[in-house]
Amino acid sequence: MPRILILIAGLALLLVPLQSARAQATVELKDLGVEYTFGEKITFAAMIQTKASLQTASVVFQEEGNPSTHSEVMKVTASGKATYVHFIQNGLIRPFARVYYWYHLILSNSAPFDSPHYSFQYDDNRYLWQTLDGTSVVVHWVTGDLSFGQAAFGAANAGYNAIQTMMPISAGGPINIYIYASAADVQDTLNLGGYTWVGGHASPDIGVVLVSIASGETQSIEMERQIPHELAHVLLYRLTGPAYANLPTWLQEGIASQAERYPNANFAPALSLAVQNQSLLPISELCGPFPAVASEATLAYAESDSFTRYLQNTYGTTGLQKLIQAYTGGLTCEQGAERALGFSLSRLDQDWRQAILGQKATEASPQSFLSYLLLLVIILVIPAWRLFGTPNRGIYDRTQSK
Repeated sequence: MPRILILIAGLALLLVPLQSARAQATVELKDLGVEYTFGEKITFAAMIQTKASLQTASVVFQEEGNPSTHSEVMKVTASGKATYVHFIQNGLIRPFARVYYWYHLILSNSAPFDSPHYSFQYDDNRYLWQTLDGTSVVVHWVTGDLSFGQAAFGAANAGYNAIQTMMPISAGGPINIYIYASAADVQDTLNLGGYTWVGGHASPDIGVVLVSIASGETQSIEMERQIPHELAHVLLYRLTGPAYANLPTWLQEGIASQAERYPNANFAPALSLAVQNQSLLPISELCGPFPAVASEATLAYAESDSFTRYLQNTYGTTGLQKLIQAYTGGLTCEQGAERALGFSLSRLDQDWRQAILGQKATEASPQSFLSYLLLLVIILVIPAWRLFGTPNRGIYDRTQSK
């Protein structure tokens, strides 16, 4: 009996590839096509020819850098034309990401059929892009002449090399930089809604950078500020891999700000006003996402820039590298600072405020004052409770026993 079961199981295994081969032989896909209106919808289409009865046809697609897949049932006409329209608001696809897709068919008389995998680039085709190719960077721009593109290309290469001196990183293919004419265009492209302060963005895992630089007198300054900033995010990701997500936001943005040749003009006034109003954000609050309100976001960026520069000046580039290693190793925001630099994040925060912003120790960390107050309460209350609380309880017990 066991031999019969083994024989049956073996025959079943042999039938699986036979059924799959039969499905492949009975299906032919023609007129494959993808059309999209950027930011609105993507239409997948194919002509399915099969001798078997088709039960369902689905298109499966996956965005580059995203492990999750979408599987959607297609509409199939009597002639075999299958279509599916994916509306972007039902599943946002990042600009300039490659999208992989294939077709999955269920037939009545054989195993499921999976087509070969295809792909297309989800470019922002609302604009006519000009391009300059390089080994490390590729620059694309919308407005401006060739000299504008050459200036951006030079700033990108200079920024790339400067970051490499701070953090030697193995090359992972050229980084694509897309230059929009305004911040509003970038926000619209990313579908960011109310984040009106966003002027640049990086998708580090796919090596794509978006910046907003208008052609004109300030273009050189903006090129040498925005482009290196976003490039730093991509290169930092290539250094850390998926563990990039473990880095505190203040460290990500602080390192990116250091890559800028010209400092952001809004940072110094934001810090000065926050010191004056005693409204500085604790660095511990900048470990996660930054505030959505423009004024608070500016302060968060300014603090991250100043704090990271202070750490580099105090502990050197090796100190920043130790921080990166600690955080990518899985330590929390507080633990990583303690492991890498030997001090708690709150202590480093306090030292930075005293050394750079001129705050006194009592002003630098209100949380420290609360900690000292709690300690004082413990020191005073516990002995008093032992001195006065215990006899009273004993008297009460004796009274009850009478």
